[in-house]
Amino acid sequence: MATLALSSTDDLLPRSLPREAAEHGEVFTRRWVVELILDLLDYTSEKDLAGLRVVEPACGAGAFLTVLAARVSASCRIHGRPITDAAGAVQAYDLLEHNVAQSRALVEEVLCADGWERTDAKRTASGWVRTGDYLLQERSHQDADFVIGNPPYLRLEDVPGDRMDAYRRVCSTMGGRADIYVGFYETALKSLKPGGRLGFICADRWMRNQYGRKLRQLIEQRFSVDLALVMHDVDAFQDQVSAYPAITLLSNRCQDVAVTADTNRAFDGSQASSFLSWYRSRDSSPIATEAFQAARLPHWFPGEDSWPAASPARLAVLEDLSERFRLLEDTTTGTRVGIGIATGADKVFITHDANLVEHDRLLPLAMVRDTTSGTLRWSGTHLVNPWNSRGELVDLARYPQLSAYFRRNSGTLRKRYVAVKQPERWYKTIDKVDPRLTGRPKLLLPDMKLTIHPVLDSGSLYPHHNLYYIVSDTWDLRVLGGLLLSKVAEAFVEAYAVKMRGGTLRFQAQYLRKIRVPAPEAIPESDRVALADAFDKRDVNAATEVALRVYGLTELPD
Repeated sequence: MATLALSSTDDLLPRSLPREAAEHGEVFTRRWVVELILDLLDYTSEKDLAGLRVVEPACGAGAFLTVLAARVSASCRIHGRPITDAAGAVQAYDLLEHNVAQSRALVEEVLCADGWERTDAKRTASGWVRTGDYLLQERSHQDADFVIGNPPYLRLEDVPGDRMDAYRRVCSTMGGRADIYVGFYETALKSLKPGGRLGFICADRWMRNQYGRKLRQLIEQRFSVDLALVMHDVDAFQDQVSAYPAITLLSNRCQDVAVTADTNRAFDGSQASSFLSWYRSRDSSPIATEAFQAARLPHWFPGEDSWPAASPARLAVLEDLSERFRLLEDTTTGTRVGIGIATGADKVFITHDANLVEHDRLLPLAMVRDTTSGTLRWSGTHLVNPWNSRGELVDLARYPQLSAYFRRNSGTLRKRYVAVKQPERWYKTIDKVDPRLTGRPKLLLPDMKLTIHPVLDSGSLYPHHNLYYIVSDTWDLRVLGGLLLSKVAEAFVEAYAVKMRGGTLRFQAQYLRKIRVPAPEAIPESDRVALADAFDKRDVNAATEVALRVYGLTELPD
Protein backbone atom coordinates (compact mmCIF):
# COMPACT_ATOMS: atom_id res chain seq x y z
CA MET A 1 0.00 0.00 0.00
CA ALA A 2 1.18 3.50 -0.71
CA THR A 3 0.07 6.79 0.71
CA LEU A 4 1.31 10.29 0.09
CA ALA A 5 4.03 10.96 2.66
CA LEU A 6 4.21 14.58 3.80
CA SER A 7 5.94 16.03 6.81
CA SER A 8 3.98 17.20 9.80
CA THR A 9 7.09 18.78 11.34
CA ASP A 10 8.79 20.66 8.50
CA ASP A 11 8.44 24.40 9.15
CA LEU A 12 7.90 25.05 5.47
CA LEU A 13 4.84 22.87 5.25
CA PRO A 14 1.33 22.87 6.66
CA ARG A 15 0.93 20.77 9.76
CA SER A 16 -1.71 18.55 8.26
CA LEU A 17 -2.36 16.92 4.92
CA PRO A 18 -5.62 17.58 3.07
CA ARG A 19 -7.66 14.41 3.34
CA GLU A 20 -8.44 14.25 -0.37
CA ALA A 21 -4.75 14.41 -1.32
CA ALA A 22 -3.84 11.60 1.07
CA GLU A 23 -6.65 9.35 -0.12
CA HIS A 24 -5.78 9.97 -3.75
CA GLY A 25 -2.36 8.46 -3.21
CA GLU A 26 -3.41 5.22 -1.49
CA VAL A 27 -3.09 1.87 -3.29
CA PHE A 28 -3.10 -1.40 -1.27
CA THR A 29 -0.75 -4.20 -2.36
CA ARG A 30 -1.72 -7.88 -2.19
CA ARG A 31 0.35 -10.06 0.14
CA TRP A 32 1.63 -12.44 -2.54
CA VAL A 33 3.06 -9.46 -4.44
CA VAL A 34 4.89 -8.31 -1.30
CA GLU A 35 6.25 -11.82 -0.79
CA LEU A 36 7.44 -11.91 -4.40
CA ILE A 37 9.30 -8.60 -4.14
CA LEU A 38 11.09 -9.66 -0.96
CA ASP A 39 11.98 -13.05 -2.44
CA LEU A 40 13.33 -11.42 -5.60
CA LEU A 41 15.50 -9.21 -3.41
CA ASP A 42 16.63 -12.30 -1.47
CA TYR A 43 15.33 -10.74 1.74
CA THR A 44 14.66 -14.09 3.40
CA SER A 45 14.58 -15.34 6.97
CA GLU A 46 17.65 -17.56 6.37
CA LYS A 47 19.69 -14.37 6.41
CA ASP A 48 20.53 -12.55 9.64
CA LEU A 49 17.97 -9.81 8.99
CA ALA A 50 18.50 -8.18 12.40
CA GLY A 51 21.87 -7.01 11.10
CA LEU A 52 20.44 -5.45 7.96
CA ARG A 53 18.31 -2.34 7.46
CA VAL A 54 15.22 -2.29 5.25
CA VAL A 55 13.35 0.97 4.65
CA GLU A 56 9.75 1.38 3.58
CA PRO A 57 9.10 4.98 2.50
CA ALA A 58 5.27 4.95 2.61
CA CYS A 59 3.95 2.11 4.76
CA GLY A 60 0.25 2.94 4.65
CA ALA A 61 -1.80 0.37 6.54
CA GLY A 62 1.04 -2.14 6.79
CA ALA A 63 0.83 -4.47 3.77
CA PHE A 64 4.62 -4.71 3.50
CA LEU A 65 5.32 -4.39 7.22
CA THR A 66 3.39 -7.50 8.22
CA VAL A 67 5.50 -9.61 5.84
CA LEU A 68 8.69 -7.90 6.96
CA ALA A 69 7.81 -8.55 10.62
CA ALA A 70 7.20 -12.24 9.97
CA ARG A 71 10.52 -12.62 8.17
CA VAL A 72 12.55 -10.67 10.71
CA SER A 73 10.95 -12.68 13.53
CA ALA A 74 11.74 -16.00 11.84
CA SER A 75 15.28 -14.85 11.15
CA CYS A 76 15.83 -13.97 14.80
CA ARG A 77 14.62 -17.45 15.81
CA ILE A 78 16.95 -19.11 13.30
CA HIS A 79 19.96 -17.05 14.36
CA GLY A 80 19.29 -17.21 18.09
CA ARG A 81 18.69 -13.48 18.54
CA PRO A 82 16.10 -11.72 20.72
CA ILE A 83 13.66 -9.61 18.72
CA THR A 84 15.06 -6.52 20.44
CA ASP A 85 18.26 -7.07 18.42
CA ALA A 86 16.18 -6.11 15.37
CA ALA A 87 15.24 -2.69 16.74
CA GLY A 88 17.03 -0.97 13.81
CA ALA A 89 16.24 -3.57 11.16
CA VAL A 90 13.16 -1.83 9.78
CA GLN A 91 12.47 1.85 9.22
CA ALA A 92 9.02 2.76 7.90
CA TYR A 93 7.39 6.14 7.34
CA ASP A 94 3.91 7.51 6.86
CA LEU A 95 2.38 10.91 7.32
CA LEU A 96 -1.01 9.80 8.51
CA GLU A 97 -1.19 9.06 12.23
CA HIS A 98 -3.94 6.47 11.82
CA ASN A 99 -1.80 4.56 9.29
CA VAL A 100 1.16 4.65 11.67
CA ALA A 101 -0.99 3.43 14.56
CA GLN A 102 -2.51 0.64 12.47
CA SER A 103 0.89 -0.47 11.15
CA ARG A 104 2.41 -0.57 14.62
CA ALA A 105 -0.53 -2.62 15.89
CA LEU A 106 -0.18 -5.11 13.02
CA VAL A 107 3.56 -5.51 13.58
CA GLU A 108 2.99 -5.99 17.30
CA GLU A 109 0.40 -8.71 16.69
CA VAL A 110 2.64 -10.54 14.20
CA LEU A 111 5.52 -10.58 16.69
CA CYS A 112 3.32 -11.62 19.59
CA ALA A 113 1.79 -14.41 17.52
CA ASP A 114 5.32 -15.67 16.94
CA GLY A 115 5.89 -15.94 20.70
CA TRP A 116 7.74 -12.74 21.56
CA GLU A 117 6.91 -10.88 24.77
CA ARG A 118 4.32 -8.18 24.18
CA THR A 119 6.49 -5.52 25.79
CA ASP A 120 9.34 -6.29 23.40
CA ALA A 121 6.96 -6.58 20.45
CA LYS A 122 5.37 -3.23 21.24
CA ARG A 123 8.74 -1.51 21.67
CA THR A 124 10.00 -2.98 18.40
CA ALA A 125 6.89 -1.99 16.45
CA SER A 126 7.01 1.53 17.85
CA GLY A 127 10.66 1.89 16.81
CA TRP A 128 10.08 0.54 13.33
CA VAL A 129 7.20 2.79 12.28
CA ARG A 130 7.29 6.55 12.54
CA THR A 131 5.24 9.54 11.46
CA GLY A 132 7.11 11.67 8.97
CA ASP A 133 7.88 12.64 5.42
CA TYR A 134 10.31 10.23 3.79
CA LEU A 135 11.31 12.69 1.08
CA LEU A 136 12.25 15.42 3.56
CA GLN A 137 14.15 13.34 6.10
CA GLU A 138 17.71 14.51 6.65
CA ARG A 139 20.21 11.88 5.55
CA SER A 140 23.91 12.33 6.09
CA HIS A 141 24.99 8.95 4.71
CA GLN A 142 23.87 5.87 2.82
CA ASP A 143 22.42 3.52 5.40
CA ALA A 144 19.87 1.25 3.67
CA ASP A 145 20.54 -2.33 2.63
CA PHE A 146 17.07 -2.51 1.09
CA VAL A 147 14.32 -0.03 0.20
CA ILE A 148 11.00 -1.66 -0.60
CA GLY A 149 7.39 -0.70 -1.10
CA ASN A 150 4.70 0.84 -3.23
CA PRO A 151 5.32 4.59 -3.44
CA PRO A 152 2.45 7.08 -3.83
CA TYR A 153 0.57 7.69 -7.06
CA LEU A 154 0.03 11.44 -7.22
CA ARG A 155 0.95 14.17 -9.69
CA LEU A 156 3.40 16.67 -8.26
CA GLU A 157 1.22 19.55 -9.45
CA ASP A 158 -1.60 18.22 -7.24
CA VAL A 159 0.56 18.83 -4.16
CA PRO A 160 0.18 22.28 -2.55
CA GLY A 161 2.72 24.83 -3.78
CA ASP A 162 4.97 25.13 -0.71
CA ARG A 163 5.13 21.37 -0.37
CA MET A 164 5.89 20.97 -4.07
CA ASP A 165 8.70 23.53 -3.85
CA ALA A 166 10.23 21.67 -0.91
CA TYR A 167 10.15 18.41 -2.87
CA ARG A 168 11.72 19.98 -5.94
CA ARG A 169 14.56 21.37 -3.81
CA VAL A 170 15.53 17.95 -2.45
CA CYS A 171 14.67 15.80 -5.48
CA SER A 172 16.37 17.03 -8.63
CA THR A 173 14.70 14.38 -10.80
CA MET A 174 11.19 15.70 -10.11
CA GLY A 175 10.75 17.92 -13.14
CA GLY A 176 7.79 18.89 -15.30
CA ARG A 177 4.55 17.07 -14.57
CA ALA A 178 6.23 14.27 -12.67
CA ASP A 179 4.35 11.89 -10.42
CA ILE A 180 5.54 12.12 -6.85
CA TYR A 181 6.86 8.55 -6.97
CA VAL A 182 9.78 9.81 -9.09
CA GLY A 183 11.11 11.55 -5.97
CA PHE A 184 10.68 8.35 -3.96
CA TYR A 185 12.84 6.48 -6.46
CA GLU A 186 15.54 9.15 -6.34
CA THR A 187 15.59 9.42 -2.54
CA ALA A 188 15.56 5.65 -2.09
CA LEU A 189 18.37 5.06 -4.57
CA LYS A 190 20.58 7.70 -2.99
CA SER A 191 20.06 6.12 0.45
CA LEU A 192 21.34 2.68 -0.59
CA LYS A 193 24.61 1.37 0.72
CA PRO A 194 27.06 0.08 -1.92
CA GLY A 195 25.44 -3.12 -3.10
CA GLY A 196 22.11 -2.09 -1.58
CA ARG A 197 18.91 -2.95 -3.45
CA LEU A 198 15.59 -1.29 -4.20
CA GLY A 199 12.36 -3.17 -4.91
CA PHE A 200 9.25 -1.14 -5.80
CA ILE A 201 5.93 -1.97 -7.36
CA CYS A 202 4.92 1.22 -9.06
CA ALA A 203 3.55 2.72 -12.26
CA ASP A 204 6.09 2.20 -15.05
CA ARG A 205 5.35 5.37 -17.05
CA TRP A 206 8.57 7.01 -15.83
CA MET A 207 10.50 4.48 -17.91
CA ARG A 208 9.22 6.09 -21.11
CA ASN A 209 7.72 9.51 -20.37
CA GLN A 210 9.57 12.80 -20.55
CA TYR A 211 9.16 13.44 -16.82
CA GLY A 212 11.19 10.31 -16.09
CA ARG A 213 14.22 11.41 -18.13
CA LYS A 214 16.25 12.73 -15.19
CA LEU A 215 15.52 9.60 -13.15
CA ARG A 216 16.60 7.37 -16.03
CA GLN A 217 19.76 9.46 -16.33
CA LEU A 218 20.50 9.04 -12.62
CA ILE A 219 20.01 5.28 -12.84
CA GLU A 220 22.23 4.93 -15.90
CA GLN A 221 25.04 6.91 -14.28
CA ARG A 222 25.08 5.28 -10.84
CA PHE A 223 22.86 2.20 -10.54
CA SER A 224 22.00 -1.16 -12.07
CA VAL A 225 18.62 -2.17 -13.48
CA ASP A 226 18.26 -5.77 -12.31
CA LEU A 227 14.62 -6.50 -13.17
CA ALA A 228 11.67 -4.87 -14.88
CA LEU A 229 8.60 -7.09 -14.40
CA VAL A 230 5.59 -5.55 -16.15
CA MET A 231 2.25 -6.35 -14.44
CA HIS A 232 -0.28 -4.15 -16.26
CA ASP A 233 -3.07 -6.75 -16.30
CA VAL A 234 -2.27 -8.47 -13.01
CA ASP A 235 -4.58 -8.30 -9.99
CA ALA A 236 -1.77 -6.92 -7.81
CA PHE A 237 -3.81 -4.56 -5.62
CA GLN A 238 -6.80 -4.96 -3.35
CA ASP A 239 -8.71 -2.36 -5.37
CA GLN A 240 -8.97 -2.07 -9.15
CA VAL A 241 -6.71 0.76 -10.31
CA SER A 242 -5.39 1.83 -13.72
CA ALA A 243 -1.82 2.19 -12.52
CA TYR A 244 0.19 0.31 -15.22
CA PRO A 245 2.34 -1.26 -12.48
CA ALA A 246 5.67 -2.98 -12.75
CA ILE A 247 8.03 -4.48 -10.19
CA THR A 248 11.41 -2.80 -10.57
CA LEU A 249 14.59 -4.01 -8.88
CA LEU A 250 17.55 -1.61 -8.88
CA SER A 251 20.96 -1.91 -7.20
CA ASN A 252 23.70 0.43 -6.10
CA ARG A 253 26.38 -1.14 -8.26
CA CYS A 254 27.61 -1.14 -11.84
CA GLN A 255 25.16 -2.42 -14.41
CA ASP A 256 25.18 -6.18 -14.75
CA VAL A 257 22.82 -8.73 -16.27
CA ALA A 258 19.23 -7.47 -16.41
CA VAL A 259 15.96 -9.38 -16.60
CA THR A 260 12.97 -8.12 -18.56
CA ALA A 261 9.63 -9.84 -18.01
CA ASP A 262 5.98 -9.38 -18.91
CA THR A 263 2.85 -10.94 -17.47
CA ASN A 264 -0.85 -11.36 -18.23
CA ARG A 265 -4.03 -11.77 -16.20
CA ALA A 266 -3.15 -15.37 -15.32
CA PHE A 267 -0.14 -14.25 -13.28
CA ASP A 268 -0.90 -14.88 -9.59
CA GLY A 269 0.83 -16.20 -6.50
CA SER A 270 1.50 -19.68 -7.90
CA GLN A 271 2.78 -18.27 -11.20
CA ALA A 272 4.93 -15.86 -9.21
CA SER A 273 6.61 -18.86 -7.60
CA SER A 274 7.40 -20.28 -11.04
CA PHE A 275 8.87 -16.97 -12.15
CA LEU A 276 10.92 -16.74 -8.95
CA SER A 277 12.36 -20.21 -9.56
CA TRP A 278 13.45 -19.24 -13.07
CA TYR A 279 14.84 -15.90 -11.85
CA ARG A 280 16.92 -17.56 -9.13
CA SER A 281 18.16 -20.31 -11.45
CA ARG A 282 20.24 -17.88 -13.51
CA ASP A 283 19.10 -19.82 -16.56
CA SER A 284 20.20 -17.81 -19.60
CA SER A 285 17.43 -19.23 -21.81
CA PRO A 286 14.28 -17.12 -22.23
CA ILE A 287 11.11 -18.57 -20.74
CA ALA A 288 7.49 -18.31 -21.87
CA THR A 289 4.53 -19.75 -19.95
CA GLU A 290 0.80 -19.20 -20.02
CA ALA A 291 1.21 -16.37 -17.50
CA PHE A 292 4.58 -14.71 -18.16
CA GLN A 293 7.52 -14.28 -20.50
CA ALA A 294 11.04 -13.41 -19.38
CA ALA A 295 14.53 -13.06 -20.80
CA ARG A 296 17.98 -12.16 -19.52
CA LEU A 297 19.92 -9.34 -21.17
CA PRO A 298 23.70 -8.88 -20.86
CA HIS A 299 22.96 -5.39 -19.54
CA TRP A 300 20.17 -2.82 -19.56
CA PHE A 301 19.55 -0.44 -22.41
CA PRO A 302 21.87 2.60 -22.21
CA GLY A 303 20.91 6.24 -22.32
CA GLU A 304 18.41 8.55 -20.66
CA ASP A 305 15.99 8.31 -23.59
CA SER A 306 12.83 6.29 -23.28
CA TRP A 307 13.47 2.68 -22.32
CA PRO A 308 12.10 0.21 -24.88
CA ALA A 309 8.82 -1.62 -24.46
CA ALA A 310 8.30 -5.01 -26.11
CA SER A 311 8.04 -8.66 -25.23
CA PRO A 312 11.04 -9.97 -23.28
CA ALA A 313 12.05 -12.20 -26.20
CA ARG A 314 12.00 -9.29 -28.62
CA LEU A 315 13.89 -7.03 -26.19
CA ALA A 316 16.56 -9.72 -25.93
CA VAL A 317 16.89 -9.73 -29.73
CA LEU A 318 17.08 -5.94 -29.89
CA GLU A 319 19.73 -5.90 -27.18
CA ASP A 320 21.72 -8.51 -29.11
CA LEU A 321 21.47 -6.45 -32.30
CA SER A 322 22.51 -3.35 -30.37
CA GLU A 323 25.62 -5.20 -29.24
CA ARG A 324 26.56 -6.42 -32.73
CA PHE A 325 25.63 -3.59 -35.11
CA ARG A 326 26.21 0.13 -35.46
CA LEU A 327 23.58 2.84 -35.25
CA LEU A 328 21.83 4.00 -38.41
CA GLU A 329 23.08 7.57 -37.92
CA ASP A 330 26.82 7.16 -38.15
CA THR A 331 29.72 9.43 -39.10
CA THR A 332 31.61 6.43 -40.50
CA THR A 333 29.09 6.03 -43.30
CA GLY A 334 28.07 9.69 -43.35
CA THR A 335 24.50 8.72 -42.61
CA ARG A 336 22.29 11.35 -41.03
CA VAL A 337 18.65 11.53 -39.90
CA GLY A 338 16.82 14.85 -40.05
CA ILE A 339 13.42 16.48 -40.21
CA GLY A 340 11.89 18.64 -42.92
CA ILE A 341 11.30 22.35 -42.68
CA ALA A 342 8.94 23.93 -40.14
CA THR A 343 7.64 27.34 -41.19
CA GLY A 344 5.36 28.47 -38.37
CA ALA A 345 2.84 29.61 -40.99
CA ASP A 346 2.25 26.92 -43.61
CA LYS A 347 -0.73 28.81 -45.07
CA VAL A 348 1.64 31.58 -46.07
CA PHE A 349 4.83 29.70 -46.89
CA ILE A 350 3.31 26.74 -48.79
CA THR A 351 1.63 27.19 -52.15
CA HIS A 352 0.54 25.41 -55.35
CA ASP A 353 0.71 28.63 -57.36
CA ALA A 354 3.82 28.45 -59.53
CA ASN A 355 3.49 32.16 -60.40
CA LEU A 356 2.95 33.51 -56.87
CA VAL A 357 6.45 35.01 -56.50
CA GLU A 358 9.74 35.04 -58.39
CA HIS A 359 10.53 31.61 -59.81
CA ASP A 360 13.81 31.22 -57.90
CA ARG A 361 11.92 31.88 -54.63
CA LEU A 362 9.83 28.71 -55.06
CA LEU A 363 11.36 25.50 -53.71
CA PRO A 364 9.70 22.19 -54.72
CA LEU A 365 8.41 20.67 -51.47
CA ALA A 366 7.74 17.01 -50.63
CA MET A 367 4.59 16.46 -48.57
CA VAL A 368 3.37 13.36 -46.73
CA ARG A 369 0.66 12.79 -49.35
CA ASP A 370 3.37 12.56 -52.03
CA THR A 371 4.74 9.40 -50.36
CA THR A 372 1.48 7.47 -49.91
CA SER A 373 1.96 4.99 -52.78
CA GLY A 374 5.53 4.11 -51.80
CA THR A 375 6.83 5.91 -54.87
CA LEU A 376 7.34 9.67 -54.64
CA ARG A 377 4.63 11.44 -56.65
CA TRP A 378 5.03 15.21 -56.38
CA SER A 379 1.77 17.11 -56.00
CA GLY A 380 3.17 20.46 -57.18
CA THR A 381 3.64 21.98 -53.72
CA HIS A 382 6.25 24.72 -53.29
CA LEU A 383 7.87 26.45 -50.34
CA VAL A 384 7.92 30.24 -50.64
CA ASN A 385 11.60 30.40 -49.81
CA PRO A 386 13.06 33.42 -47.95
CA TRP A 387 16.59 31.92 -47.81
CA ASN A 388 19.42 32.26 -50.32
CA SER A 389 22.02 29.62 -51.23
CA ARG A 390 24.32 30.84 -48.45
CA GLY A 391 21.70 30.22 -45.77
CA GLU A 392 20.93 33.93 -45.36
CA LEU A 393 17.60 35.73 -45.56
CA VAL A 394 17.16 37.33 -48.96
CA ASP A 395 16.94 41.11 -49.36
CA LEU A 396 13.26 41.72 -50.06
CA ALA A 397 14.17 44.83 -52.05
CA ARG A 398 15.61 42.55 -54.73
CA TYR A 399 12.40 40.51 -54.97
CA PRO A 400 9.40 42.80 -55.43
CA GLN A 401 6.86 39.97 -55.86
CA LEU A 402 8.16 38.13 -52.79
CA SER A 403 8.23 41.39 -50.82
CA ALA A 404 4.66 42.27 -51.78
CA TYR A 405 3.43 38.78 -50.90
CA PHE A 406 5.09 38.73 -47.50
CA ARG A 407 3.88 42.22 -46.68
CA ARG A 408 0.30 41.26 -47.57
CA ASN A 409 0.66 38.49 -44.98
CA SER A 410 2.80 40.40 -42.49
CA GLY A 411 0.09 40.30 -39.83
CA THR A 412 0.22 36.49 -39.74
CA LEU A 413 4.00 36.32 -40.03
CA ARG A 414 4.74 38.90 -37.34
CA LYS A 415 2.55 37.13 -34.76
CA ARG A 416 4.75 34.05 -34.76
CA TYR A 417 7.03 33.56 -31.76
CA VAL A 418 10.10 33.41 -34.01
CA ALA A 419 9.18 36.84 -35.47
CA VAL A 420 8.36 38.41 -32.09
CA LYS A 421 11.77 37.30 -30.85
CA GLN A 422 13.54 38.67 -33.93
CA PRO A 423 11.27 41.39 -35.35
CA GLU A 424 13.81 42.50 -37.97
CA ARG A 425 13.71 38.94 -39.41
CA TRP A 426 9.93 38.73 -39.37
CA TYR A 427 9.64 36.83 -42.68
CA LYS A 428 11.97 33.94 -41.80
CA THR A 429 10.76 30.35 -41.47
CA ILE A 430 11.36 28.60 -38.14
CA ASP A 431 13.99 26.38 -39.75
CA LYS A 432 16.57 27.46 -42.27
CA VAL A 433 16.60 25.88 -45.70
CA ASP A 434 19.66 23.71 -46.24
CA PRO A 435 20.46 24.52 -49.88
CA ARG A 436 22.31 21.21 -50.36
CA LEU A 437 19.44 18.98 -49.27
CA THR A 438 17.11 19.33 -52.25
CA GLY A 439 19.57 17.83 -54.72
CA ARG A 440 20.69 14.97 -52.47
CA PRO A 441 19.17 11.50 -52.82
CA LYS A 442 17.31 10.73 -49.59
CA LEU A 443 14.83 8.42 -47.99
CA LEU A 444 11.66 10.13 -46.77
CA LEU A 445 9.59 8.73 -43.89
CA PRO A 446 6.20 10.08 -42.81
CA ASP A 447 6.00 11.07 -39.15
CA MET A 448 2.84 9.04 -38.39
CA LYS A 449 2.14 5.65 -39.95
CA LEU A 450 0.95 2.21 -38.90
CA THR A 451 4.12 0.66 -40.34
CA ILE A 452 7.52 1.96 -41.38
CA HIS A 453 7.32 3.56 -44.83
CA PRO A 454 10.63 4.67 -46.41
CA VAL A 455 10.25 6.33 -49.83
CA LEU A 456 13.10 7.31 -52.16
CA ASP A 457 13.59 10.86 -53.40
CA SER A 458 16.33 10.70 -56.04
CA GLY A 459 17.18 14.37 -55.40
CA SER A 460 14.43 16.73 -56.51
CA LEU A 461 12.39 17.87 -53.50
CA TYR A 462 12.82 19.49 -50.09
CA PRO A 463 10.96 17.72 -47.23
CA HIS A 464 8.13 19.32 -45.26
CA HIS A 465 8.30 19.06 -41.45
CA ASN A 466 5.89 16.09 -41.34
CA LEU A 467 8.56 14.07 -43.12
CA TYR A 468 11.83 12.78 -41.73
CA TYR A 469 14.73 12.13 -44.07
CA ILE A 470 17.85 9.98 -44.22
CA VAL A 471 20.90 10.89 -46.32
CA SER A 472 24.13 8.93 -46.59
CA ASP A 473 27.56 9.25 -48.17
CA THR A 474 28.00 5.48 -48.35
CA TRP A 475 24.73 3.57 -48.52
CA ASP A 476 22.91 2.65 -51.70
CA LEU A 477 19.62 4.10 -50.52
CA ARG A 478 17.58 1.37 -52.22
CA VAL A 479 19.50 -1.22 -50.19
CA LEU A 480 19.11 0.79 -47.00
CA GLY A 481 15.47 1.35 -47.89
CA GLY A 482 14.99 -2.41 -48.08
CA LEU A 483 16.47 -2.85 -44.61
CA LEU A 484 14.28 -0.08 -43.22
CA LEU A 485 11.18 -1.55 -44.88
CA SER A 486 11.74 -4.79 -42.96
CA LYS A 487 10.04 -5.80 -39.72
CA VAL A 488 13.47 -5.93 -38.08
CA ALA A 489 14.02 -2.19 -38.50
CA GLU A 490 10.42 -1.48 -37.56
CA ALA A 491 10.89 -3.45 -34.32
CA PHE A 492 13.40 -0.85 -33.08
CA VAL A 493 11.01 2.01 -33.69
CA GLU A 494 8.05 0.08 -32.29
CA ALA A 495 9.94 -0.60 -29.05
CA TYR A 496 10.83 3.03 -28.44
CA ALA A 497 8.21 5.13 -30.20
CA VAL A 498 5.05 6.68 -28.84
CA LYS A 499 2.10 4.63 -30.09
CA MET A 500 -0.97 6.66 -30.94
CA ARG A 501 -4.61 5.60 -30.82
CA GLY A 502 -5.31 2.84 -33.33
CA GLY A 503 -1.70 1.60 -33.27
CA THR A 504 -0.21 4.46 -35.30
CA LEU A 505 3.52 4.88 -34.64
CA ARG A 506 5.55 8.09 -34.55
CA PHE A 507 8.59 7.66 -36.81
CA GLN A 508 10.46 10.60 -35.32
CA ALA A 509 14.20 11.17 -35.62
CA GLN A 510 14.99 10.07 -32.06
CA TYR A 511 13.36 6.70 -32.75
CA LEU A 512 14.84 6.22 -36.21
CA ARG A 513 18.25 6.82 -34.67
CA LYS A 514 17.72 3.75 -32.45
CA ILE A 515 17.78 1.46 -35.50
CA ARG A 516 20.89 -0.70 -35.83
CA VAL A 517 22.26 -1.63 -39.25
CA PRO A 518 25.13 -3.74 -40.56
CA ALA A 519 28.05 -2.10 -42.32
CA PRO A 520 27.10 -1.63 -45.99
CA GLU A 521 30.19 -3.50 -47.17
CA ALA A 522 29.34 -6.47 -44.92
CA ILE A 523 26.14 -7.25 -46.83
CA PRO A 524 26.70 -9.87 -49.56
CA GLU A 525 26.00 -8.67 -53.09
CA SER A 526 23.12 -11.10 -53.54
CA ASP A 527 21.44 -9.74 -50.42
CA ARG A 528 22.04 -6.16 -51.54
CA VAL A 529 20.26 -6.92 -54.80
CA ALA A 530 17.43 -8.66 -52.95
CA LEU A 531 16.97 -5.76 -50.52
CA ALA A 532 16.88 -3.20 -53.32
CA ASP A 533 14.39 -5.33 -55.25
CA ALA A 534 12.16 -5.72 -52.18
CA PHE A 535 12.28 -1.96 -51.64
CA ASP A 536 11.31 -1.23 -55.25
CA LYS A 537 8.41 -3.69 -55.05
CA ARG A 538 7.37 -2.58 -51.52
CA ASP A 539 7.57 -6.23 -50.48
CA VAL A 540 7.81 -6.17 -46.69
CA ASN A 541 7.96 -9.96 -46.34
CA ALA A 542 10.83 -10.27 -48.83
CA ALA A 543 12.66 -7.38 -47.16
CA THR A 544 12.22 -9.00 -43.76
CA GLU A 545 13.46 -12.38 -44.99
CA VAL A 546 16.69 -10.85 -46.28
CA ALA A 547 17.06 -8.60 -43.24
CA LEU A 548 16.85 -11.57 -40.89
CA ARG A 549 19.66 -13.17 -42.85
CA VAL A 550 21.98 -10.16 -42.84
CA TYR A 551 21.31 -9.56 -39.14
CA GLY A 552 22.08 -13.22 -38.38
CA LEU A 553 18.60 -13.98 -37.01
CA THR A 554 16.43 -17.02 -37.58
CA GLU A 555 13.23 -15.21 -36.53
CA LEU A 556 11.89 -12.05 -34.99
CA PRO A 557 9.90 -12.89 -31.84
CA ASP A 558 6.48 -11.31 -31.37
